[in-house]
Amino acid sequence: MPTTLGELARLVGGELRGPASLSLTGAATTDVARPGEITLADNPDRARSLVASLASAVIASPEVDCGGKPSIVVADVHAAFATAVRHFRPQRFSPRIGVSPQAVVSPRATLAANVDVHPGATIGEGVVIGAHTTIHSGVRIMHDCVIGSGVTIFPNVVLYENTRVGDRAIIHAGAIIGAYGFGYRQVDGRHQLSAQLGHVEIGHDVEIGAGATIDRGTYGPTVIGDGTKIDNLVMIAHNCRLGRHNLICSQVGVAGSTT
Repeated sequence: MPTTLGELARLVGGELRGPASLSLTGAATTDVARPGEITLADNPDRARSLVASLASAVIASPEVDCGGKPSIVVADVHAAFATAVRHFRPQRFSPRIGVSPQAVVSPRATLAANVDVHPGATIGEGVVIGAHTTIHSGVRIMHDCVIGSGVTIFPNVVLYENTRVGDRAIIHAGAIIGAYGFGYRQVDGRHQLSAQLGHVEIGHDVEIGAGATIDRGTYGPTVIGDGTKIDNLVMIAHNCRLGRHNLICSQVGVAGSTT
């Protein structure tokens, strides 16, 4: 929604340097900002890009020379700019829907209060889901999985049996958790699948990117520690034990039994 530079300065709690009445209609990065939009500059190296930018104003840190461009000076540029973006492009929040009649939920599953299960999701026997968790369409949760509170599982995720997911975890679309590990033994000259009797344990506040895969342990768990963030298309092999608060970038593969 349109606003003025002065109103935006009050919204983000910044110091106004420029005409309070300057009208703004959006927020964008320096390379794509248009007249009437506000941009951001978080360090002095951005000064040159500000000169070339068509933006009408900038949210900047105190050490940035804005070259006379109207500005709002703040200590935390990214937090302030995110507030501005949300002001111009308000996020749409879906209302809670409860359990859709188009979902398939085992009568032997246990769902806590305020759980949303969207159409086309499947919840198996013995599954336990904590309060305020959202299961999107196309998700398949196999038997005896345990999912914490405040978890979000996006469309077409598959959780194999006995997977454990901690509170506030986020699992993005198409991730596969708990598939068989790539383990074989030779029997009479043929590859025979080894034991696949383990599972996956995902800690609290973990985020797993779209299309990522985490294989089950052979006999025990593959473990992802609290607070770890896994990017899209990462592969974590069987028996791995990742500690707390790791960052794993896209297309990384972690070999089996890595600790």
